[in-house]
Amino acid sequence: MPDFRLGGREARERLANRYPVGTRIELQSLCNDEPGMSTGLCDTVTGHDDQPSLLMAWDNHRSLSLLPGEDSFRILAPEEVMEEQTESQDEGMALT
Repeated sequence: MPDFRLGGREARERLANRYPVGTRIELQSLCNDEPGMSTGLCDTVTGHDDQPSLLMAWDNHRSLSLLPGEDSFRILAPEEVMEEQTESQDEGMALT
């Protein structure tokens, strides 16, 4: 995994290439203790900053950023994303 901790424009570009906006990610662990941020929680990359960190839209409606190299997470496979979408659609149909 590339080292994103150095910051700067180059690191931000590498981060954006590796984790483009819209990428779905599953949390494995954070470098600090955050209430409500449990292992397995999923989120979507909404942007990148100069730290560099990943700006996130968590499924629990939090907006806590992820720090590559500090926090532990994985990209969801396309099949997993499709499964999430199917489950979401099924839940929506069940409510109507």
